[in-house]
Amino acid sequence: MKAAVIESVGRAVVAEVPDPTPGPREVVVEVAACGLCGTDLHILQGEFAPKLPLVPGHEFAGEVVGVGTQVTELAIGDRVAVDPSLYCYECRYCRTGHNNLCERWAAIGVTTAGGAARYAAAPVANCVKLPEHVRTQDAALVEPLSCAVRGYDVLNSRLGAHILIYGSGTMGLMMLELAKRTGAASVDVVDLNPDRLQTARRLGVSRAASGADELDRPQGWDVVVDATGNAGAIQDGLGRVAKAGTFLQFGVADYATRVTIDPYRIYNQEITITGSMAVLHSFERAAELFANGVLDPEVFISDRIPLERYPEALEQFAAGVGRKIVVVP
Repeated sequence: MKAAVIESVGRAVVAEVPDPTPGPREVVVEVAACGLCGTDLHILQGEFAPKLPLVPGHEFAGEVVGVGTQVTELAIGDRVAVDPSLYCYECRYCRTGHNNLCERWAAIGVTTAGGAARYAAAPVANCVKLPEHVRTQDAALVEPLSCAVRGYDVLNSRLGAHILIYGSGTMGLMMLELAKRTGAASVDVVDLNPDRLQTARRLGVSRAASGADELDRPQGWDVVVDATGNAGAIQDGLGRVAKAGTFLQFGVADYATRVTIDPYRIYNQEITITGSMAVLHSFERAAELFANGVLDPEVFISDRIPLERYPEALEQFAAGVGRKIVVVP
């Protein structure tokens, strides 16, 4: 079958690879669409994936075309979105409910072959059946939405909070949509990309600007979310948190990224700094929210690019052009 392959650091190609075979409790999915993510760029840079070559793609949905000998929950022809998370269920973190911090953490498309291919294998337990009205090609959005749902689980923010989001790419816009539905008093967005800011305005942001100074809120925001992973944005955001507020590191930064904190201010103003890592008990909820229309796929998906052009799609994504880019086998 045809698949995208990250062969080595900095090199992605499309090549023929063997078709996957399902294990006893696995299914094989014919992929309808696979989203690109910042994680894919990290893998291309030599981070995250334990070894190369690798078929990437951890945001995907498709139709079941093969089932393992012990699978009873799904049948050939079912349409599913796939949670890529793979846990050991044995380590201290899994046993205390923090599976996303698993000592043997793995993921489809990161440590094993993923969905940037015509076919992909997945544990049946990781597959969520799609309702009739959800288009399979759109359901690649469920996985990133599940990460955003996890982010709001971590925040546990109060009603009436004033929220500032750095970045209006896919993840920043998803955090915006969820903020609007979790009782925020206002949701502001900062981004240097005017096209992305325009999309935030289209989705109903309170205010959008290229810098937080333009928003004129000297007392700061109750919740500040970084959805960029950019050192400059993170540093600025840390200084915008109001007293008793929370800063959420949601964007994925490079390993080498460093910022400076002010320990006295954190102590004196009771500021919380926290992080949100991938998916935790949030995939099924995200699938339900998606089915109920929390996101408009036509707004979020800007490009549907054939799998044969995967390297080109990665380049476009790295350049920050568009919103969610999906490849279609």
